[in-house]
Amino acid sequence: MVEKTEKKVTKKRRTTSSAKQKNLVIVESPSKAKTIEKYLGPNYKVVASIGHIRDLPKSQMGVDTENEYEPKYINIRGKGDIIKGLKKDAKAAKHVYLASDPDREGESIAWHLAHILELDISSDENRVVFNEITKDTVKDAFKRPRKINMDLVDAQQARRILDRLVGYSISPLLWKKIKKGLSAGRVQSVALGLIIDRENEIQAFEPEEYWEFPTEFKKGAKKFKANFYGLDDKRVDKVPDNEAVQAIMKRLNKAELFDVTGVVKSEGKNNPSPAFTTSTLQQTANTQLNFQARRTMSTAQQLYEGINLGGRDGSVGLITYMRTDSTRISSVAKNDASHFIHEEYGAEYAATKPVQGKLPEGAQDAHEAVRPTSVYRTPASIKDKLTNDQFKLYQLIWSRFVASQMTPEIIDRVRVTIEQNGVMFRANGATTKFAGYTKAYPAAKAKDNVLPEMDEGDTVTMASINPEQKFTQPKPRYTEAALVKALEEAGVGRPSTYAATIETIKTRGYVRIDAKKFIPTEIGKMVQDAVRAYFPDVADLKFTAKIEGELDNVETGSEEWVRVVDEFYKPFRVELTKAEVEMEKMVVKDKLAGENCEICGAPMLERLGRYGKFFACSRFPDCRNTKTIVKEIGLLCPKCHQGQIIERKTKRGRTFYGCSRYPDCDFTSWDKPTEKTLADGTTPKAGEEATKQSTAKKATTKKTATKKATTRNRTTKKAVAKK
Repeated sequence: MVEKTEKKVTKKRRTTSSAKQKNLVIVESPSKAKTIEKYLGPNYKVVASIGHIRDLPKSQMGVDTENEYEPKYINIRGKGDIIKGLKKDAKAAKHVYLASDPDREGESIAWHLAHILELDISSDENRVVFNEITKDTVKDAFKRPRKINMDLVDAQQARRILDRLVGYSISPLLWKKIKKGLSAGRVQSVALGLIIDRENEIQAFEPEEYWEFPTEFKKGAKKFKANFYGLDDKRVDKVPDNEAVQAIMKRLNKAELFDVTGVVKSEGKNNPSPAFTTSTLQQTANTQLNFQARRTMSTAQQLYEGINLGGRDGSVGLITYMRTDSTRISSVAKNDASHFIHEEYGAEYAATKPVQGKLPEGAQDAHEAVRPTSVYRTPASIKDKLTNDQFKLYQLIWSRFVASQMTPEIIDRVRVTIEQNGVMFRANGATTKFAGYTKAYPAAKAKDNVLPEMDEGDTVTMASINPEQKFTQPKPRYTEAALVKALEEAGVGRPSTYAATIETIKTRGYVRIDAKKFIPTEIGKMVQDAVRAYFPDVADLKFTAKIEGELDNVETGSEEWVRVVDEFYKPFRVELTKAEVEMEKMVVKDKLAGENCEICGAPMLERLGRYGKFFACSRFPDCRNTKTIVKEIGLLCPKCHQGQIIERKTKRGRTFYGCSRYPDCDFTSWDKPTEKTLADGTTPKAGEEATKQSTAKKATTKKTATKKATTRNRTTKKAVAKK
C-alpha cells in the first residue's frame, strides 16, 4: 500500500513539474492565441493580453514636460485580472515569449508586458514576430526569437506622447473658449483642414460655360457614338457658348453623308496594380465594397488572426499582416502564385516579371504587401466558413494579389475621324483581345466599346446630334477613400491610424456625410479656425509630414525620440501660453428662433449641435422638445400646390427634397428642383420609388412575421396536445 501511494505521489509531482515546464506565449487577441496554440503543440500555452495593458492616464496629461518628457504609465483600468493571470502563468512557465503584432504598436505592447512581468529586456531574447499566421511561418519564427527592439518602442512612444501633448493641451482650451466636448489632434486637425479647404474651394468656385455634342452615327444598321473634335483639321478643346454652337451647327447638314477621313488601329495594354498596402486596401474597399476604413481594418484583423475552417485545417490566418506600406511579395508566395496561375488559367496568364509597386516616400518596407497566406485557398472554397464581410474582403485581397502576378490585359483600340464641311468628330472603340489579369480580377476590366468595321473613304449617316450646355465643376468633396489617399500622399500619419482619425472627426460632429462625401459642420470650422489661428504648426500639413519623417528616423535608430518631442513642444508651449491669454471666447450663443415651443409654450432657441443647427426649447432639460430647422428653396410643391419644397435628410445623411406638408403630401426628389424641371416634369420622383420599395419591404416583413407567428402557434398547440 505504501509503495503504491508513493508511486502515485511521484506521478503527480512529475505531472505538476511537467506543467510548469510549458513555454508561455503572449499575444493580443484570443482568436490569435487559439490559432497559434494549435500550431505550437502541447509544450506551449498561448494566452492573450487583450491589447495594451499599460497606457497614459486618461484623467491627466501623464507626461513630465520638465523631465525629458518622461511618460507616467499606469495599468489600464479593468485589466487587473488579466495582469494577475499573466503574472501567474509567467511564474510557472519555462520561458516567456512575447508575440504581439509585428509593428511599432506590437513592439510597444511587448515592452509593456516585459515591464509588468519583470523580464530582462536587455538580455532576454523573447520577442517573436511573424507576418502571417500559418503553421510553417509561426514555427519558424519561434526558432529565431530576438530582443525587444527599443527603436520601435521609442518611435511609438514618441508618437503617443506628441499626440497626448497636443490633445490634452488644446482640447481644454477649446472647451473654455468654444464648447465642452471638443478636441483637437495632430493628424485629426490636418484631416479636418483638408476637408474644410476643399469645401472653401467649392464655395469659391466660379463655373465656366462650355458645350458638348453627344452625337450618334450609323454605319449600315449599326449605330455608334462620337463626339465633336475640331474644325478645319484643328482640334477645338472647348466650345464656350451658344454662339459658337450655332456657328458649328450651321456648317452641318444631317441629310448628307459624312466622310470617314481617318481610321487608326492600335494595340494597347493595361497593367495590373500591385498587391494591396494598408492605404490602397482601405481605398479600394471603400470604393468597391462601400466599407468604411474602420470596417475594413476590423475585418482584415479577423482574417489575419485566424478563421476556423474546420476539418484538418482548423483555425488558420487567411491573410498576411494588414498594416504595411510595402507592395513587396516573398519569393515563396510568387512561386506559389505562378504555379496556381499556370494550373488555373494557363501559362500565357502568368507574368515572368510581375508588376512591382513604387514605395511611397518614407515607407519602411518592413512587411510584405497584404496577400492571402495561401493562393490555393480560393474565396469560393471557403465562402461557407466566412461572414459576408470576411468573404467580400478576402475575395478582394485574393483577386488583387493573383492579378498582380499575371500578364497585362491586351486591348484592340480603334480611333475613327468623321468629317463634314470641316466639322470633325471622333469615335473611339476598344475591345479586349486578351483578358490577362482581369481573368482573376474582373472588377478591373473596362467595358468593351465595339465600333462597326470602317475604313478611310467610307461614308456614314448622322442619326442624332444634341448639343448640351455644361458648366465646369469644382473638385469633388472628399470621400473616405479620397481622404485616405490625400493623407498618405502628403505623408501625414500612418495608414493604420486613418480609421481612428476619420472616426474621431465624425463622432465629434466636425463633419457630416452626404452622399458618401464629407461636409464640414459649423462647429468643425470654428475648431479648425481656432487651431489655425493659434497653433499653425499643428494644422500645417507639411509640418505634420515633417514630424512623421522624424518619427520614422526614430524607428530606424537615426534620431533620438526626446529631441523630436522637444523640438516640437518648446515652440508649441509658447503658442499655448499666448492662446490662453489672447483667444477670445467664441460666440456659440443660443439665438431666439422666433417661435414658441408647441409643447410648453416657452420660446424656442436656435442651437448649434454636433450635426449643425437645430431648434430646442429654452426650458431644457425640463422640456426636451427639439425641431429640425427647415430650409426652403423658394418653390411651391408641384403635387399639392400648397406646401413649400424643403431640403431634408435621410437617416444616412443623404440630402433630398420634399414637400413641407409631409406626410399629407409625399412629393420627394433626389435632385434639387428648379422652376424649369418642375415645369417640364423632368424632376425625378425618387420618393415614389422609395415608397414602392418601402411598401414592398413592409409587406415582406409582415408576411415573415405572420409565418413565424403561425409556426409558433402550431408548436404551442402540439405541446399542449402532447401534455
